[in-house]
Amino acid sequence: MHRLSYVALLLTLACQPEQRPARPPATDLLGSGTWVDLSHDFSDSTIYWPTAKPFKLEVVSAEMTPGGYYYAANDFSTSEHGGTHLDAPIHFAEGRQTADQIPLDRLVGEAVVIDVVSRAEGNRDYRLDVPALEAWEQANGRIPDATIVLVRTGWSSRWPDKARYLGTTKTGPAGVAELHFPGIDSSAARWLAHERQVKAVGIDTPSIDYGQSQSFDTHRILMERNIPAFENVTALERLPPRGAFVVALPMKIKGGSGGPLRIVALVPATVSP
Repeated sequence: MHRLSYVALLLTLACQPEQRPARPPATDLLGSGTWVDLSHDFSDSTIYWPTAKPFKLEVVSAEMTPGGYYYAANDFSTSEHGGTHLDAPIHFAEGRQTADQIPLDRLVGEAVVIDVVSRAEGNRDYRLDVPALEAWEQANGRIPDATIVLVRTGWSSRWPDKARYLGTTKTGPAGVAELHFPGIDSSAARWLAHERQVKAVGIDTPSIDYGQSQSFDTHRILMERNIPAFENVTALERLPPRGAFVVALPMKIKGGSGGPLRIVALVPATVSP
């Protein structure tokens, strides 16, 4: 099947008829929409949790061969949870889906962007709460069921400055103790899971739980219901509050608790941020 035809089919199948907004056919959307990359690249400057092993790239070959052609190849190693990545439900919920078990329809679909930049600017421990979600709905309409919810705190503008992004440059347990960044409150996680039955949740910070969390309640609430998370997302300022279509495809690690993620969004030409 032609690549564009496959993507068009994916777009069509991911939107259930009762949820699909009035818009041009998927093929028209592909031809007129704008693709936005919501992923940080992986390099020696990629930010990881203070206790995680960082990304490492080893050059195997980058030269002309005796056969007269150029050949490049590398080895890489990385923790599952670092850079733009997926948290699979099993990460915080025993017996729930691993990275390879998450259905594709949970990783693609209509998205809304909850912008809390003004609230997070002056509070590095800010947590998205239910009143903020209700205020967003008053301004933008109800969050449809089975939607991907992306939270924009503005934190990605601090990347790759570890001190500003994480709150610390320390590693190990000492670094974990000094983490400060916004996240999602457990009450909001419960509301999104039960009242809106969201497909997935993403955020432009290192974790869906705020930096000083000790019990990771937001992870536990969402992942108990097999709701995956996307962390260290970027470029959310390029998406409208609603109307974008997200494709979030992680490395398919068998039995994995997460993995590196390439997440992109398709923004219709008729929709502007």
